[in-house]
Amino acid sequence: MSEIKIGDNLELHCYKHNGKINSVSDRITVIDIKDDYIVCGDFKTTITESDGTSHKTKEPAIMFFYKNRWFNILAQLKKQGLFYYCNIATPYLIDDDVIKYIDYDLDLRVFPDGGFRVLDKNEYNYHKKIMHYSDELDCILKSELNSLINMKKNQDGPFDKNLIEKYYERYQEITGKL
Repeated sequence: MSEIKIGDNLELHCYKHNGKINSVSDRITVIDIKDDYIVCGDFKTTITESDGTSHKTKEPAIMFFYKNRWFNILAQLKKQGLFYYCNIATPYLIDDDVIKYIDYDLDLRVFPDGGFRVLDKNEYNYHKKIMHYSDELDCILKSELNSLINMKKNQDGPFDKNLIEKYYERYQEITGKL
């Protein structure tokens, strides 16, 4: 595969620790490439879940995938304001025009008023037990969750609304989608 470039459309595959696919997004568009992360956008993308059900996203989103961080960040531009859905997950890799990562259940949900909540702790504990997450992995995941919360509290990187607006404008320019 050749190097990805701005404007490329990729698939997104999310796996679980046991190697089973969890979900597939049919098309996300690369809008920026940095040394340590890539930024993608999507709107009305079809997501197919592991049980075969599918749905289209209802609002535009700007996504940040990191090479060396154990999370990815999805900024959702909803009518009610800017929401974030952050997955605790492995650093991404790209294989044949597909971005791949392993999702570890813990999620950070951020609301337009700045409030936030950690989601899916029970699911994480269940999967940790049945999929035998190592103590080292557990430590990494919890540390990265704390780092992610600190980024949010400091409004660093993707948590800066101006950055999201800039990337959304770039996404619209690249795709012609409003």
